[in-house]
Amino acid sequence: MTPAYSGLTNKLVSAASGIDYAYRDTGSDGVPLVLLQHFRGNLDNWDPALIDALASARRVVAFDNAGVGGSSGTTPNTIGRMARDAIAFLAAMGLDQADLLGFSIGSFVAQEIALTRPALVRRLILASSAPQGAAGMHGWAADVIGAVGAPEPNPDGYLGI
Repeated sequence: MTPAYSGLTNKLVSAASGIDYAYRDTGSDGVPLVLLQHFRGNLDNWDPALIDALASARRVVAFDNAGVGGSSGTTPNTIGRMARDAIAFLAAMGLDQADLLGFSIGSFVAQEIALTRPALVRRLILASSAPQGAAGMHGWAADVIGAVGAPEPNPDGYLGI
């Protein structure tokens, strides 16, 4: 039986870039489903029930990208850089191929990975996504960025949005 996601401890893997990535790996062997998180999300923002359901039939890997949560490094300010950092994580894990599930900004990162390293991606699952240049995707509304865009997260701001 696969252990519950909520009970897993974070592990670290070091990339050639010197960044240490925090991750959780659960489920069975095989091509992993790698999860790419939403804006300001980390390992603890995934719904454990979702991951447990996915891991009942396959391997699932969730990680904090560079500068996020338990990972070292600096948070990148472009999707391209986030994708390069995610590719560095996949290489550090020794993964030659993965299925990617990108949620929100993670879906943008997943698309960039598929474009830059197509042989790395077996399947691509995009949730709450849009293509580059999509109408309305060129920045955040002022009230949203004011509530959730500060360097330190503000729980009241999230609740207000």
